[in-house]
Amino acid sequence: MNLVTLLIVWIVTAISLLIISKLPLGVEIDTPGKAFFSAAVLGIVTAIVRPLLRLIFAVPNLLTFDLLSSIFTFIIAVACFSIAAWLVEGFRLRYGIWSAVLGAFALTLINSLIYQILGV
Repeated sequence: MNLVTLLIVWIVTAISLLIISKLPLGVEIDTPGKAFFSAAVLGIVTAIVRPLLRLIFAVPNLLTFDLLSSIFTFIIAVACFSIAAWLVEGFRLRYGIWSAVLGAFALTLINSLIYQILGV
C-alpha cells in the first residue's frame, strides 16, 4: 500500500467516523480532530489485531469450511472498533458492545459508499 492510498483510507475512515457519530448508534466522537486520530488508531489496531484474531479463528474457519468466514471477519472488525474506542479519549461507545457492533457495521457501509463515490 503506497502513501497516497494510506492517506485516502485515513481520510475516508475519519469522515465515516464523523458521519457515524451523528447517527443514533451510540458512537460518540468529540471533535473532527478526534475522528482523524481515532481513524489512525483504528488503522493501527486493525493492522496489529487482525492477524492475531485471524490466527485464533483459523481453526473454527477450517472446521466450518470457511462458511462462517464473514461472521469471523465482522467479529474482528467489532473487536478492533472497540479497542480503538477504548484507546482514544473522546471516542466513546455509549451502549458498549452494541454500539461497537452498529458502529463497525456502519463504518463498513459508509466506507464502501464513499469509495464507490470516489471511484477508488
